[in-house]
Amino acid sequence: MTPEQFRQHGHEVVDWIADYWSRIESFPVRSRVSPGDVRAALPPSAPEQGEPFSAVLADLDRVVLPGVTHWQHPGFLAYFPANTSGPSVLGDLLSAGLGVQGMSWVTSPAATELEQHVMDWLAELLGLPASFRSTGTGGGVVQDSSSGANLVALLAALHRASGGATVRHGVLPDEYTVYVSSETHSSMEKAVRIAGLGTDAVRIVEVDGDLAMRPAALAARLERDTARGYRPVLVCATVGTTSTTAIDPLAEIGAICRRYGAWLHVDAAYAGVSAVAPELRALQAGVEEADSYTTDAHKWLLTGFDATLFWVADRAALTGALAILPEYLRNAATDAGTVVDYRDWQVELGRRFRALKLWAVVRWYGAEGLRAHARSGVALAQELAGWADADDRFDVATPHPLSLVCLRPRWPADVDADVATMTLLERLNDGGEVYLTHTAVRGSVVLRVAIGAPTTTRAHVERAWALLCEGHDWLAADFAEQAAERARAEAERKEAERRAAEEEAARRRAEERAAEQAAEQAAAQQVAEEAPEEAPADDEPVAATPPVTG
Repeated sequence: MTPEQFRQHGHEVVDWIADYWSRIESFPVRSRVSPGDVRAALPPSAPEQGEPFSAVLADLDRVVLPGVTHWQHPGFLAYFPANTSGPSVLGDLLSAGLGVQGMSWVTSPAATELEQHVMDWLAELLGLPASFRSTGTGGGVVQDSSSGANLVALLAALHRASGGATVRHGVLPDEYTVYVSSETHSSMEKAVRIAGLGTDAVRIVEVDGDLAMRPAALAARLERDTARGYRPVLVCATVGTTSTTAIDPLAEIGAICRRYGAWLHVDAAYAGVSAVAPELRALQAGVEEADSYTTDAHKWLLTGFDATLFWVADRAALTGALAILPEYLRNAATDAGTVVDYRDWQVELGRRFRALKLWAVVRWYGAEGLRAHARSGVALAQELAGWADADDRFDVATPHPLSLVCLRPRWPADVDADVATMTLLERLNDGGEVYLTHTAVRGSVVLRVAIGAPTTTRAHVERAWALLCEGHDWLAADFAEQAAERARAEAERKEAERRAAEEEAARRRAEERAAEQAAEQAAAQQVAEEAPEEAPADDEPVAATPPVTG
């Protein structure tokens, strides 16, 4: 493709994206294809000859869009948002066009230094401690996901706890322990497996009524494990759990971690970016205790996937765990130790120029624009929770400090509540206007309404609430009709049983009467048969004896 062809088709692609955004509400939020439908629409073999780009764009509409769940749709209220924006897309386009490989400073100095600078900007915007800045002992890096960030945090913690020994000989069985709560994201357990500790190394700490980790329970587990010879390596505290946005008390947990020498990693994948609004920073009070911290700009900060923001307070522990320098990567800047090589801050060697899209987003929206976006999502969620609180058809199942609300529909006592709630969920999702998900809270199914898309307005949240109420009313009426039908059937059954019982009683009475009559007749017959022959009575005339003649 020549530069001129690229120019032409590039304009077509941008036009296609802009048109898609303008008509996105015309699509059902959740894809309606069945498994295999997309592949069935594709040719079995790759084309022998090249095709015009117009054919690719045509197949976007014919093949791809029917199989897309529209994450940018204003009715997408399901998983945490994974939103993009115009500046992010353009920044990604610039990154793709430059096509640099930013694994080391020398391979593209701008890729490294722009990332360092933007990460320092964001640390300041989120009110994170000075130890996370590149000007101190720590620094930030853009990872591919918070799952990856959780893994590298654990590897850094292992490096510190072992004094570097794990790099040389790995981990020993039954040596290190890792602490999570029942609400911690599953990626932390996956990180434990990948790091070679094994699932048995994971300790699950009890949560309180708000589903936050209990510091006293954590301290008790650490005390017990150290007494048994284990070495606590990492505690993962969460700000905004995936299930319900529960918030672990960082200050108390941090003090306990210091006492036992455990690395405190804060997983704030969803909620961390909300701290761009100063009034929301109290939710993560005590973050200065953290050894590492992760949050996703690609969830709630208008930046397309992937853009995980990860900071450490001591970068030496991180690079000590991950750095490896083959001869073919050696260069003067690296040897001098005057630069950061981000390949030593992640699992992968190669890395894209992700900082460009972050830079574009921060510059386009500015701090105030980012704050306004976070505040809007929180305000809409609080309004939704208020509607539910005032309605006897729903309960707000958990605290809702951010932009997620968990709703528990109320159902009649004779209805299986979990089945009814899942039925309501599928009815809403099948309708195409909204897409919600569910979770379990204290053993009961609840509905998650996650607000955060930049296109979602109050009107969209009102519509989602109306659909929830309409769906609940429809199901409640159906359940009432079923209950009435069951009651009618039960009444008919009882009436039939009553009539049958009466008929049986009448039949038995008739049989008894017949039996009595038969018995009477038999008795009379027997009496008649057994009675002696009676003599004639005195007053009966006696026949004259004929005279005797001679």
